[in-house]
Amino acid sequence: MNQAPVKSLQVVHSLGMGGAETWLMEVLRLWSKTGEGTMDFLLTGGQRGIFDDEASSLGAKLHYVPFGKRSIPRFRREFRKLLRDGKYDVLHDHQDYISGWHFMFGGRCLPGIRVTHVHNASHQILNNYGVSLRRRISSQLGKMLVRRYVTHIAGTSNQLIREYGFSEAMFGEVPKSAVYCGFDQSRFAGDRAEARQRLLEELGWPEDSCIILYAGRIDRSPDPDHPLTSKNSGFAVDVAIASALKEPRIRMILAGKPSDATPMLEARAQRAGVGDRIRFLGIRHDIEALMKASDLLLFPSRGEGLGMVAVEAQSAGLPVLMSTGVPEESIVVPELVTRKDLKDGVESWSGEVIHMAMRRKPVTLTEANRKVEASLFSLRNSATALRQLYTNGSLPESES
Repeated sequence: MNQAPVKSLQVVHSLGMGGAETWLMEVLRLWSKTGEGTMDFLLTGGQRGIFDDEASSLGAKLHYVPFGKRSIPRFRREFRKLLRDGKYDVLHDHQDYISGWHFMFGGRCLPGIRVTHVHNASHQILNNYGVSLRRRISSQLGKMLVRRYVTHIAGTSNQLIREYGFSEAMFGEVPKSAVYCGFDQSRFAGDRAEARQRLLEELGWPEDSCIILYAGRIDRSPDPDHPLTSKNSGFAVDVAIASALKEPRIRMILAGKPSDATPMLEARAQRAGVGDRIRFLGIRHDIEALMKASDLLLFPSRGEGLGMVAVEAQSAGLPVLMSTGVPEESIVVPELVTRKDLKDGVESWSGEVIHMAMRRKPVTLTEANRKVEASLFSLRNSATALRQLYTNGSLPESES
């Protein structure tokens, strides 16, 4: 290599299945082969996650340092020691406004490049912070501390950067832009017919089934208007029920972490007489196969940082019906995507579901996959953008 590997410390709650963590692991796997960079992790939740063992095997050092109002003295002490000993080129913090507090506690030990990266839907974060006066004050102070210490602001989308208030005048001189979470799009290529046949056999569904896919966690409440409803799983089930009642070939699979609302949604489908045609699959590790087997991704989120599942679906040549709460930046293959306002209601959405799912796909899987490969969402291009940020402070299409 012509350039020395860049050394970064990534700050996340834990190495779970979140979008940021999945992306970082993809980059870590790539860099472990190319030697372009190394990553260590500061895990502020203090707990082990699903990727810990793999990250360690790839050379990352994992530091479990809990962050909370009762653990601040310990965090400050251990964080500063970690920064001194690690001699990092970059501190990349993925915990929105809280990153400002982290930077402050790092003090003079901070490296030259300090990045705040926002990933989560803004309405969800702001609702969480609005629970108490103390948390609202803490978040606002954290935002001010970001301004004082940060050198760059990144987001999963440029829209999200604006929604977090980082386009305000006080951040005017801070370079900011989307740094998209990339993935290996080749995982979504392959034989669609084989994937479909396997799924139909697994579920015992007929050959003429028209399969609607919902991919994401099940919200804690089945109520679309609940403050913490984000993925809008209750609305998705209502749309599926309405669609199934109109068209007997329609079926739906929901792949994602269950919640207390899951039994209520299952009961709702049973009462409508379509319980055998709407199946909750729980957490799946074959999302690529599910996308290739399906006819439509239904993505009615109230808000998203970007909506990577929509990009993944496009790489599988899968049409996507998504809400206007999902940033337009997630559209890579326009022929496959329709955006719709949630205010249009269940009946209007179900009509669009039937129309999109039962028509011929506008582009082939191969064509769609190549478009994603050429975009900033491919793992190679995403990792290149990250390395450029780390080595020379440049951001793609910077909004500075």
